[in-house]
Amino acid sequence: QVQLVESGGGLVQAGESLRLSCAASGSVSNTNLMGWYRQAPGKQRELVASITWRGNTDYAHSVQGRFTIVRDNAKNTVALQMNSLKPEDTAVYYCNYRSTYGTVYWGQGTQVTVSS
Repeated sequence: QVQLVESGGGLVQAGESLRLSCAASGSVSNTNLMGWYRQAPGKQRELVASITWRGNTDYAHSVQGRFTIVRDNAKNTVALQMNSLKPEDTAVYYCNYRSTYGTVYWGQGTQVTVSS
C-alpha cells in the first residue's frame, strides 16, 4: 500500500501562484510515475502533469508554460508549481502514484479555487 498526503491548495486571484505538494509513504517502489490530476464540478478527472522516476515530464496542453512538476526521489515527494492561475484552473487536485506494476493510488484531493 502507498499513502499519499497532499497540501497547498487554497483560494487565490487570477494571475497568482500556488504550489501543491504530495508526499508518498508506505510501499514506495524504486521506479514509479507520479502526477497530478484535477476534477472540476461536472467534468471528468483529467491529467494535469506527470513525472517519471527519471524526471521525464508530461503536461496537459492547457497548463504548459504555466505549471511545473518536480519530484524529490529521496523524499518520495512531488510538487506542482502553478503560476499565472486562471479561473478555469479551479478544481480539486489529486496526487497520483502509479507503481512499476501498474497499481494506482490517489491522494484525498485538495481544492484550488481561482477567482477572477
